[in-house]
Amino acid sequence: MSTFTANWRQRRRIARNQREIARAIGTAPSPAMRDELLAIANRGDQIFR
Repeated sequence: MSTFTANWRQRRRIARNQREIARAIGTAPSPAMRDELLAIANRGDQIFR
């Protein structure tokens, strides 16, 4: 796989993760859950694939 393709896929994966985290934060059932999701988002880990 070319470097270009690998970089493109990585950027798409990061964008998808950010969208999923934002959606989860927006629909969190409680403030505590929202705070946990914000902590995960601030770590920068990829939690969704």
